[in-house]
Amino acid sequence: MSVLLYKVENGVAYLTMNRPEARNALSTEMRGQLRERLEQISSDDEVRCVVLQGAGDHFLAGGDVKSFMEFTTWTPEQRRVRFTNRIHDLHPIMYLMRSMKKPILASVQGAAAGAGVSIALCCDLVMACEKAFFTLAYTGIGGSPDGSGTYQLPRAVGVKKAMEIALLGDRFSAQEAADLGMINWVVPEGTLEERTRAMAERLAKGPTHAYGNTKRLIQQSLSSSLEAQLQAEAESFGDCTATEDWVEGVHAFNEKRKPRFTGK
Repeated sequence: MSVLLYKVENGVAYLTMNRPEARNALSTEMRGQLRERLEQISSDDEVRCVVLQGAGDHFLAGGDVKSFMEFTTWTPEQRRVRFTNRIHDLHPIMYLMRSMKKPILASVQGAAAGAGVSIALCCDLVMACEKAFFTLAYTGIGGSPDGSGTYQLPRAVGVKKAMEIALLGDRFSAQEAADLGMINWVVPEGTLEERTRAMAERLAKGPTHAYGNTKRLIQQSLSSSLEAQLQAEAESFGDCTATEDWVEGVHAFNEKRKPRFTGK
C-alpha cells in the first residue's frame, strides 16, 4: 500500500498522506514520495491547483514518534547527527511548496500536530472542518519545532502568540486557528471533502501564471523594502500581460462575462 495517494481531477492534484493507522505521521518513505510528487506537479501544466490532505480521520500527526524509540539507546552525539540529517531531508518539501507556481490548499480534518501544523502553514490556503484541532506539540517530547514552523507561525499570528503556541504545546480548535489567522475557512463536519473540491476546482480554473506571481510577491514582501516591492510588482504585472490569460481576462471584463482562463 502506497503511503502517498495521488490523483488528478479537473486540473486539481490530490495528494493524500496515507498512513491512517499512524494518524498519517511522516515516515521516511512518505517524505520521499511527497517530494517526488511535488517535483512532478511543479512541471505538469495539466495541474493548476494542489490539495494536500490526510487519509482517514486525521490530517498529519507530525513525525513518527514511535519510530524514535530505537534511537533512545544511541549516544547523544549519534542522536544529534541522525536527527539533524533527518530533518534536513524534510526541507526540500517546504521549498517546493513555497516556490510552486500553483496554489496549494490544505484540507484538514482531525489532528494537525507537530509537523502537521508546519506543513499546513506552508500551504497557501487552509480549509479545516470544525472538529479539527491543532497543536505544535514538540515540547511534549522535549523537542523544538521544525518543518519551517518557527518561520511561518510568527508571520501568521505574531511573535508573542507564536511563543505561547510553541512553548506550551496546547491543543486548540479550528475556529481558534482561524481567529489567529493560521487558516482560512472552518466548515461544518461532513462537508470538508465537498467544500475542498469546490474551492480547489475554482482555483484550477483561475489564471495560474498570475497566481504564481502573486504567491511570490506576497512571500517576498515580508523581507523586501518598499522600493524593491514596487519594482517587483511592476515587473510581475508586466510578466502577466504576456500571457493568454491576461488577454482573455481583459476581453471578458470588457464583454461583461466570466473569463475562461486556460492557465497559459
